[in-house]
Amino acid sequence: MDTILVVEDEQDIADLVALTLQEIGLTVDHCLSGEVALEKLKINQYDLVMLDVMLPGISGLDVCRQLREQKPEQVILMVTSRNSEIDRVLGLELGADDYMTKPFSVRELQARVRSQLRRVHLLSKISQQQLAQQSPEHYLTVGTLQIDSITHSATLNGKNIDLTSTEFDLLFYLASHPEQVFSREQLLSSVWGYHHSGYEHTVNSHINRLRNKIERNATKPEIVQTVWGVGYKLCRQGVSA
Repeated sequence: MDTILVVEDEQDIADLVALTLQEIGLTVDHCLSGEVALEKLKINQYDLVMLDVMLPGISGLDVCRQLREQKPEQVILMVTSRNSEIDRVLGLELGADDYMTKPFSVRELQARVRSQLRRVHLLSKISQQQLAQQSPEHYLTVGTLQIDSITHSATLNGKNIDLTSTEFDLLFYLASHPEQVFSREQLLSSVWGYHHSGYEHTVNSHINRLRNKIERNATKPEIVQTVWGVGYKLCRQGVSA
């Protein structure tokens, strides 16, 4: 059974979130502060962390930063208020996999959490099957870019790329379809697994973070290129030897 850590300082909201997630068969742990959350995360394994930005003491943004450094594979769903766009941007840039804005509906919360967990389960299942088969098909090579879907690792020109789980999924998807252009809406659907409008900035932030890790000059990308008015593509020439 999947376990979710809810980091929320307002008890009534935390109780509602817990009930909502328990309705879909999830186990929920809860804490009121970022300090306690970091302690829990040192001891326990969680399939997803639902992290409020506004917390007493250490902020949700600082928790996200520390957690991303300590557990790069951890799935993080950031929660912000509707009018705090800067927090949403910062959360994504610090490594959150996705975000939701308050107030949100019960159904949207369930759908978004399910979507994140579905990605985790799918990748785990694929990796286990490939490992059992010892098949070379788990390697994806485009020029000097090599991706291993079992170990969730990637190298460029022989150098390791330090990626979060969502950055890896995004790079893997683009590299699986080199030169094909995808809109932000298509990437939201294929990588994040949902179609909610208003969350396209999630894609932008992850593209920017990915570029900072793989491009020689992130302001003039050669690998993950923007096709203006359409979307993004991975360019073969950018990863050619």
